[in-house]
Amino acid sequence: MKFSRIALLGTASLALAQHHNHARHHAKRGSPVEGRDIATVTTVDPTTVTVYELNGEFLDWTVVEAGLKSGIYVLMGDAISTVIPATTSTPTPTPASSAAILLQETSTSTTPTSTYVAPAPTTTSTTAPAATTEASSSSSSSSGSYPDFVDGKTLCSDFPSAFGPVAADWLDLGGYTGVQIVGSGFELDVSTAISDITTGLAGTGCVENSFCSYACPPGLQKSQWPSAQGSTGQSVGGLYCGTDGYLYLSRPDYPQLCTAGVGNVFVKNTLSSNVAICRTDYPGTESETIVTNVLPGTTDPLTCPDAATYYVWEGAYTSAQYYVNPAGTSVADACVWGSAGSNVGNWAPVNIGVGKAITGETFISMFQNAPTNPDGTLNFNIEIDGGVSGKCTYDNGVFYSNGVESSTGCTVSVSGEATFTFLSGTPS
Repeated sequence: MKFSRIALLGTASLALAQHHNHARHHAKRGSPVEGRDIATVTTVDPTTVTVYELNGEFLDWTVVEAGLKSGIYVLMGDAISTVIPATTSTPTPTPASSAAILLQETSTSTTPTSTYVAPAPTTTSTTAPAATTEASSSSSSSSGSYPDFVDGKTLCSDFPSAFGPVAADWLDLGGYTGVQIVGSGFELDVSTAISDITTGLAGTGCVENSFCSYACPPGLQKSQWPSAQGSTGQSVGGLYCGTDGYLYLSRPDYPQLCTAGVGNVFVKNTLSSNVAICRTDYPGTESETIVTNVLPGTTDPLTCPDAATYYVWEGAYTSAQYYVNPAGTSVADACVWGSAGSNVGNWAPVNIGVGKAITGETFISMFQNAPTNPDGTLNFNIEIDGGVSGKCTYDNGVFYSNGVESSTGCTVSVSGEATFTFLSGTPS
């Protein structure tokens, strides 16, 4: 079976939501919002759908879709996710449940509140529109220190680290974070949709006729994905490995492989051990393989996508979702599909969502990874500091929004800079 992904919906001015079940249901307009979580079973009902709830009311997909297109709702996380039947025989992990978080814009400046968006069934279409290939010029050249990538000069087996990407060696994919094999019928500059997608397994590496995704340094994100996407809603991303065994840009107008997010969001580690934070690889296999490993005593940027300039699929915008692992967890154990009860990987206890809405406002949130680990806790506390609209903390396994306990986590808007600070003591 194939997975698409979950989307975190937010709205232009007031953050009202947050808490989502990560499962990868590829709801029809996969936009970014969550990361999906995988269950331990190997089969899944292809009729799984996603339900959207805002302020206690369930919203029909047509309402959500209209809101996304009009700008009333925006995505905060990583993309709507759903489970769809596979067209190939390659086995893939199955997701648990899926959900989305809706943030609704209001005309007031009141403090954002949290709203849970429950998992719901989603339908998939037989055709899929091309993903947009827009990106800001400032983002495409912001890294500055990396040379532009040149088509047909780098072997697919040679990970392109000289151009910015950071190898994820623990995945045994030749440094890549995910490989999507599209079959011999695909033509990069001709195909308008991809109907045959098989996920590459560990040990295979970047092979011919595949899209090979990659990670970038903290604060940066990949710039490559083809205009042709999955015909039944799957997201596809990365460099293209041609039949000649060489790599090609899937977005020729953007030769910088790593581009900057909007900035101004950071993670600070005051603990004595590392904290591995793993972003879903979207567009792509949507596994939690993009790492920001925050070492003791350090502060790193947390990549925050701009909905106006980053990947847009089926009318939905992209935000980033991260899985926060317990302190001391190795990257190899943290940024992979985990096992039930492990408290790591897609079973990590806490999720962070960040994104700049199409309206220009940046929202950040943290919430329980309820779909797979509703009772899990981290071995440290978190508080959001800086220019934010309210107080959002995680204290001894409990979320607080402006000092009030919240079962759905907390969301704040950002003005200036904001930092997720990891603390050993109780946040003030």
